[in-house]
Amino acid sequence: MPFDSAEPIAAPDAQARAGALAAAAGSGLGRLRDLGAWVAACQGTFPPVPLERCRVVVFAGDHGVAKRGMSTLPPEHSAARAADIGRGAGAVNVLARAAGASVRVVDVSLDHEAWGDERVSRASGAIDVEDAMTPEQFERAVEVGRRVADQEIDSGADLLIPGDLGVGNTTVAAAVLGAFTRTEPVAVVGPGSGLTDELWKIKVEVIRDAMFRVRTLGAEPEEVMRKIGSPDLVALTAFIAQSASRRTPVLLDGAPVTVAAFLAERLSPGTKHWCQAGQLTPEPAHLIALQALELTPLIALDMNAGQGAGALAALPLVKAAAELLAD
Repeated sequence: MPFDSAEPIAAPDAQARAGALAAAAGSGLGRLRDLGAWVAACQGTFPPVPLERCRVVVFAGDHGVAKRGMSTLPPEHSAARAADIGRGAGAVNVLARAAGASVRVVDVSLDHEAWGDERVSRASGAIDVEDAMTPEQFERAVEVGRRVADQEIDSGADLLIPGDLGVGNTTVAAAVLGAFTRTEPVAVVGPGSGLTDELWKIKVEVIRDAMFRVRTLGAEPEEVMRKIGSPDLVALTAFIAQSASRRTPVLLDGAPVTVAAFLAERLSPGTKHWCQAGQLTPEPAHLIALQALELTPLIALDMNAGQGAGALAALPLVKAAAELLAD
């Protein structure tokens, strides 16, 4: 299967981490000391090198369940927002400029007529009644995620921020996480882009029915992802796992991205040691995934915009922590 690996992913450099922690002992830097030591360990050197080529990669896709009318946003919002980001607009670009990062949008499965090396499908199946993708689409999504990670790392990125974009993606992430953690649908449902009582009921029903469809597949994680995930979530998972295997630090954003990191850790053990939690959102699935990964977010601003925006708000802390230990 696409994620099979002979050995777990190697951990960041323990000697560099120890050197960083010892050098900053008694500094009073608190968690910034630990954060700087994580950067040093990922780089395999102390003092750490300043982070100068941070890159946001937004994986965009549409989801069949969005047509259930469970979001305050129309399904066509995803493609319009992706186009805006590509033109340099939107919160993610503002925050990226402020934090000294750059942005790339990867159109994995938006619901429009387009094709290219990064495309997997036009949207995905409605996971409450049908499979999200075919086996061939699943494998292509994995390949796209890995290839994009390789492209960014080969071009010099020293820290990667995976982002998500797509109406319905928090529902998909919640369903997948609920299936793996055996969390009740009512406990994993979050606000997404906004909920009324009626929309909440629809969302719970979609997640319940999706989880029921994979109730016997606990020992087949890739099948669970194929049936009730989405191409963009699979690509995100492969992107994070490949980044870790290439010894590149990853700053996580909200629920879909953190659920992807949870999946990457399950399929490629050791991935989580290369990840740092940028922020905490109001999504229950986000907190559940963070706890499973044993990660503590750097900030909690209730940002639920996706696209890597919340992680970008935390990026200056990561940069400052590295430079403090290098000073």
